Amino acid sequence: MDGRCSYEVAAREAFEEAGVRGTIEHQTLGAYCYPKMLKNGLKVTCKVQVYALEVSEMSKNFKEKGERKTEWVSCNEAVKRVHEPELRSLFLQFKRRMTEQLAARSPRQIPAE
Repeated sequence: MDGRCSYEVAAREAFEEAGVRGTIEHQTLGAYCYPKMLKNGLKVTCKVQVYALEVSEMSKNFKEKGERKTEWVSCNEAVKRVHEPELRSLFLQFKRRMTEQLAARSPRQIPAE
């Protein structure tokens, strides 16, 4: 998409494919490649940049609604469901980062004297 940053394109794709909107990070989590079969039968390798999106809104109507099924799953379940090893690694990396961020926010308990 002309004139748009890659993270803006990712946010638009998230809405078109899953009906979700929110705050997207400007830094990529990473990338993965997968083979794609085009309508004309040509097989090409696609490289996908992955961005974290904190969802704040879900729409009931979106462009690819009839083609997609939206389902929220844990990172561990997502790892089981995808076929691309690079994408599995990105899910696990994201899980570690979220776990570390949550731990840093948690109030530390002070032992009783």
